[in-house]
Amino acid sequence: MAVTLRDYFLLFIIYSFIGWVIEVIYILITKKSLTNRGFLVGPYCPIYGVGALFIVIFLSKYSNYPIGLFVLAIVACSILEYATSYIMEKAFKARWWDYTNNKFNINGRICLETMIPFGIIACLVVYIINPFILKVFSDLPSVLLSVLAIVFAFIFISDLITSFNIINNFKKTVKVVSMEDRTGDINKYIKRTLLKKSFFYRRLINAFPKSKANIINIKNKIKNKRQTKKSKDNKNKIKKD
Repeated sequence: MAVTLRDYFLLFIIYSFIGWVIEVIYILITKKSLTNRGFLVGPYCPIYGVGALFIVIFLSKYSNYPIGLFVLAIVACSILEYATSYIMEKAFKARWWDYTNNKFNINGRICLETMIPFGIIACLVVYIINPFILKVFSDLPSVLLSVLAIVFAFIFISDLITSFNIINNFKKTVKVVSMEDRTGDINKYIKRTLLKKSFFYRRLINAFPKSKANIINIKNKIKNKRQTKKSKDNKNKIKKD
């Protein structure tokens, strides 16, 4: 069947949901905790949707070369994860995941432990999952697919607007906290502050328990503030003497 823009969008939603399920299961197994993963409110992780579409559009042509597909998927998806981590940190002043404690990591943004599964998932997508989904699409009425695309587009866009508003408030909260003279565990303090807010803030923190809300900058501001205060006190002391 000819794949349309509508079909690609539905594939994006489906793979984003599958990615969310994978993340939830992974956390459930490793942390023994049921957590709604992802920075969006809804049950989907867009990075998986983007990665899967990249594989479907650009790497499916290598389906006759399983090893080549495996390697290319690892490289492409690792670049995507690294770039996403970097952009989100710069845009929102927070790190949403951190592999610093994992072996063979690069700046804590990607690690070998997560890179290998990318290749496995890519092979599953190309050889099994995507052909199955497209077969289901071909069996469904075109009108139904169009209605589903419109409904999911409305939900997804609304979720984006809501979630970005939450994250912007998250940034404002971090700025307020950073002005306070606290040298203890600032990261825990920020989490504690946000947990007092609405369900959506709690959901954001629970989804990314290792988020580093610009901790280094906060500590530097506190350090500089104390040094400035100490310097002023010394000058005042000299004047009195």
